[in-house]
Amino acid sequence: MTLVERALATRRFGPYTLQAAIAALHAEASRSAATDWPQICALYAALLELQPSPVIELNRAVAVAMHRGPAAGLALIDALLARGELQEYSLAHSARADLWRRLGRSDEARAAYERAEALAKSETERRFLEKQRRELG
Repeated sequence: MTLVERALATRRFGPYTLQAAIAALHAEASRSAATDWPQICALYAALLELQPSPVIELNRAVAVAMHRGPAAGLALIDALLARGELQEYSLAHSARADLWRRLGRSDEARAAYERAEALAKSETERRFLEKQRRELG
């Protein structure tokens, strides 16, 4: 954390410093609820300025969901997918599924889990997604 704080204080930092700061905030939190989600959202916004990427946008959307609620994150993910980006990326669909689940929308969550399963690159990921889908009932 000290190294990250020093690097940020220089105001001459790049994407790796921002990524390290995000990782440090996650690492210092004792649990998800204790994570500084507003700061993580701000760091992802800064990272997007330096290094625009649909995956970074997805990560920011998940952080926004943790900070402002699942509907806010879902809107960002849906906008990203509507642009045609990350359509074939299983993690975008699994994040969507989790947010639908948190909103109590089982049918939508199930469909998103199925899409994520179909795109999963590993058997371990596929089994995890299948388990999540089955837990919906």
